[in-house]
Amino acid sequence: MKRAVFLDRDGVLNSMVERCGRWRAPLSMDTFQFYPWAVDSVARLRAAGFLTLVVTNQPELSTGELSPAVLDAMHERLRREVGVDAVYVCPHSGADGCTCRKPSPGLLLQAAREWGVDVAGSFMVGDRYRDVDAGRAAGCVTILVAGPEEGPARPDHRAADLREAVATILTITRGES
Repeated sequence: MKRAVFLDRDGVLNSMVERCGRWRAPLSMDTFQFYPWAVDSVARLRAAGFLTLVVTNQPELSTGELSPAVLDAMHERLRREVGVDAVYVCPHSGADGCTCRKPSPGLLLQAAREWGVDVAGSFMVGDRYRDVDAGRAAGCVTILVAGPEEGPARPDHRAADLREAVATILTITRGES
């Protein structure tokens, strides 16, 4: 089976936007900006044999703040410019009670089924407790990158950003026999 690094999108691969006093997902192509280290970080993971699968909550779809066409364009750019293998989206709000919205592990488990991924040998990298909880529920090793709303996260590892998370993953996997 394959191994993957599941990546949250906003706050891990791209910067967030401040709206109404909170850090949120970008809603336009103009504000969808990748961190300078995103391309190299994903390339290092892929060179080490990991699939890179983005799992992202995008409740702005259900509220009408974000159009499906803009989201599709963002994710096409993410695949093309950053080189991730696939992007999985939960379009629901927290009140919808779906099984795909993190902290539920639904997106990770769907991606794992579709790509033949061994979740126990995989990692989840995110910037919020929801990401950590979803990774833990799926059975992944979890890494929390510093973010504005970490909440009650209890990750296996912490990192300043995706660069440091990748270094941690590569160190852990090099130590395996």
